[in-house]
Amino acid sequence: MSSQPPSTIELEFAKRYDREHAQVCGDVRPEGALRRLLMWREKRLVRKALKVAGEPGLILDVACGAGRFWPLLIEHGNRVILAADPSQGMLDHAKTHHPAPVLARIQMFKSSVFSIDLSENAVDSIFCMQLFHHVHDSDHRLAILREFHRVSRDTLILSVHVGRSTAPRDDSQRVVVNKDEIEAQFAQ
Repeated sequence: MSSQPPSTIELEFAKRYDREHAQVCGDVRPEGALRRLLMWREKRLVRKALKVAGEPGLILDVACGAGRFWPLLIEHGNRVILAADPSQGMLDHAKTHHPAPVLARIQMFKSSVFSIDLSENAVDSIFCMQLFHHVHDSDHRLAILREFHRVSRDTLILSVHVGRSTAPRDDSQRVVVNKDEIEAQFAQ
């Protein structure tokens, strides 16, 4: 476990991320046909990623937010899910989104992505679907990836928007990461 005080990167990121995190959760999303199709496709991709990762038995859902993927993650009957978020308020909010049988399978705790409160090689897989869409700074992404490498003994399931620019699009807060840059960060 990391007992070091938060770094400058962590403090800077936490201030911005808390504001963005709360705003994203509060956004009302349309439930039209396109949204349902996108959600179906996303669930299909997650199931495929879990299969490719060997159906890990112990997963850490990092920056879990309201636990959007928990019902999908618990589909595997003997899987244990740890869920971490830097915001206790968000973890409390997540408890209002799921029925008791889902919550019974999830062990939630407050933790920074820069210093996850787990030992080295603590989980089979880290699952991180929405965090990197908000990480603008390359140094922040690299610090997070290093921490994921420390905590996971096997795999990482990560969603990243890959494209030509690292600048956020005008119509979204999502970050588009340069393919070569993210590949170089994974290599480190």
